[in-house]
Formats: sequence, structure tokens, C-alpha cells
Amino acid sequence: MAYDGILEDVREAIALQRPGRMNFFACSEEFDVHWHGKYCYEELCQDGAKMAEVWTAAIKEFDYDWAWLQVDDCFELEPLGVTTRGQADFLRATVKYLPATKETLDNLKMPDPEVDGRMPEKLKALRLLREHFGDTVLVTGSCAAPYSCTSLILGLEETMVLALTDPQLLAEFCEFCIELEYRYIKAQYQAGAHAVWVGDCNAFSGMLSLEQYKQFAFDPCRRLIEKVKRDTDVIVYLHNSEQKIPNLLAQAELGADIINLGPGADMAEVRQAMTGRGCFSGNLDPIEVLANGTPELVAHETQRIIEICREAGGYLFCTGEMNPRGVPVENMRALSKAIKNANTT
Repeated sequence: MAYDGILEDVREAIALQRPGRMNFFACSEEFDVHWHGKYCYEELCQDGAKMAEVWTAAIKEFDYDWAWLQVDDCFELEPLGVTTRGQADFLRATVKYLPATKETLDNLKMPDPEVDGRMPEKLKALRLLREHFGDTVLVTGSCAAPYSCTSLILGLEETMVLALTDPQLLAEFCEFCIELEYRYIKAQYQAGAHAVWVGDCNAFSGMLSLEQYKQFAFDPCRRLIEKVKRDTDVIVYLHNSEQKIPNLLAQAELGADIINLGPGADMAEVRQAMTGRGCFSGNLDPIEVLANGTPELVAHETQRIIEICREAGGYLFCTGEMNPRGVPVENMRALSKAIKNANTT
């Protein structure tokens, strides 16, 4: 919706107040690129000007209140030697990991976000979007939390095995990733990002028990957030796609400004658990509702979630995960309209 008060509204929610206006955030990159129709995703992810062009157009068309430049998970990994692949409209993903050894760790070189790999193009996109929109949308970069970053370097299976066979080496990889992601966050902040989306989906409750989460993933993430907060005023948006309340309450202790819930979470339970504890967002289902539902279902579910969550404050609207490229355009328009309607009640 590109309005001057978006940053104040977000900060009110972080302060556990009810914002003056309900925001429209959506993890919509796949959809936006497909809707725009000019570039395939693999072409776009290598060109900052094209990223900025697409999301400028999508923000104006659908009235999003943010520019969400998650793009893909591979920007930090490629300069380390991790093999990735993307094709046409399929996002880049890791296809060959590094060996889970001390030798690998000792040979890792810290990349420069301003120079190495595709990250300079992402920084260009952030600069262009901030120059275009100023403070009227929440310009948002992204990175992985240390545990998830480690699993993207070594592979999820090898990382989970390492937790059993050599937890000290796992901790050392996470230590490297704290510094790696700190540098990438700081570069995005300096390029103009108001916020950064910190993904830790490989540490959500479907992957790790609460005990394992606290042992292996919690402290590296906490320390990354602490380091970022010490040196910048960037808004930290944590996304584990969480659905279980005990794990969510642990995440609420990390120091993130906002926690985004996955589509499997019961938002009434979340509202009860998080009142007075922290700001949260979510969790419209991007598959069953946005992709497979009707405009009427989209409007109904959007209204239902907002009515449950917003009254007590500390809530921002968002989808629970990435919106697929096949979401019908009429469903995205229904979502935008439902948010506008929520601001009239």
C-alpha cells in the first residue's frame, strides 16, 4: 500500500501495541515473478535491476507493504563452494554439499558480500527499492540462521548426524555461520534494508525436538541476533515455519523483533501464548487457501486470522510460507482487498 506510516506501524507491533493500520505482508516472490511475466526466476535471481523492477511493479499492483527480497537460499553458499542449480522458474537450490569435516571448516574463506557471487546484485536491488519507495514500504533482505546455514553447507542429513557424532564440530560450523550471516545482514542493512528475514526452517519442530533445538540451534541464532542488534537498528524477522507452542516460546527468547508462524500453527493458541511475550505474524496457508482455494475462502481466512490475532496487539499479517507461482491472480486480489477491508473495521 506504500504509505508513510508503515515503519511506525511495524514498530508499534514490535512494542506489543495494535498498529494503526493492518499491514499486507506476503511471501510472494514466486507468484510475483510469474505474474510479472517478463523474466524467468533463474534470469531474475542474477540481476538486481530486474529484481527491483519486478517487485516495484508487484508492490504497486497488489498493494504490498513490504519488498521481500528473500529470492533464494543460496547467495551466501555459492562463494563457499556449495554447488547450486536453478532452472527457468525453479528457484536455485543446493545440489552438492561440502564434506562435513574439520578440513572443510578450516578451508572455508569468508566471502565479501559486496564483491562475491550474486550478492552484489541483491544489494543493488535493495538499494533501488529503497531509493524508489523510501520509508513507505518495509524493504526486507534475508539470510539463514546459523544452524540452517550449516545444514545448507553440509546437507541436512549430515548436519543431523554431526549432532550425534561430533557436536563440537557442528558448533564450530555454526560459529563460522554466525560471522558469515552477520556480514551478509550488515551489507543488506547498509544497502537500505529496514528489516532482514532470518530463516531457520531446518531447525523447526518437525526437524528437531525442543531439547535438540535448545542444544544445537538456539544459542547460535541468539548470538547472531545479538550481534546484529548491537551494530545496527535493522528489524529482525525470524521464520522457522513453527507450529508448536513450546518451540515458539523458546524462539521468543532469541531477541528477534518479529516471529513468523508456519501455516500449521493454530493462531488462537499462538495468540494466547504470545500475548505480552513478543510480536508475531502469519499465517495464511499459501497452498490450501491461496493456491487451491477460492477468493471467498481467501477473504474468509484472512479475516478470521486478523480477528483472532490483532486485538491484543503485537501482531502483523503475513502468509505462513512462500506463495506458489500458480496462485490465481484473483486470489491475490482478494487477499489485498481483505486487508483493506480489515482497516475499515
